[in-house]
Amino acid sequence: MKLLRTIRLDPSDTFVFERAAEPGEWAVSGAFVFWNADPAALEGKARSAFRSGFLGVETLGRSTLVQIVEADDSQRQAAVAMLAKQLVAHFGAPTLQDALAAAEEEFTFAASLCDHAADTLVAVHRTSEADGIHEAFRTLKPRNGPKPLRAFSFLEVTGEDEAPVETVDLIGMAGRDSK
Repeated sequence: MKLLRTIRLDPSDTFVFERAAEPGEWAVSGAFVFWNADPAALEGKARSAFRSGFLGVETLGRSTLVQIVEADDSQRQAAVAMLAKQLVAHFGAPTLQDALAAAEEEFTFAASLCDHAADTLVAVHRTSEADGIHEAFRTLKPRNGPKPLRAFSFLEVTGEDEAPVETVDLIGMAGRDSK
């Protein structure tokens, strides 16, 4: 069977979301987190989480992308159990049995998104309509043939004693909450 795992291709999730999921967490859509929110009133990082974040079940952090991966039944059961515990602890599920049923539904839905090849990336775009929350999913598949160069790479430079010094205040950038 196939399930979704969070993936982090760059550090942007740590700036975009209040809490970023750790790479490699089992993931679900996570739209249920917003069941009692007014999406039109969401701002900044909460709005970003609503619009484009999958939910990592271990940290309850968000991930812009998830990866389709192979999973066995014991991994799925452990992921469902983890989400159920989170539903009781953080979302007011009345009993663990109720939470297990809800978590099972979330993972069944997540698995329904996995009818593509393993390693396919999936992104979500959420909107709020009069009849509820709508989700649209798109896939990003690796091309056949040579892989393009990464947007960022690190090269060892030999023979340049005085390289220009550039500084970026990542801490300062992380403190800004964009709307």
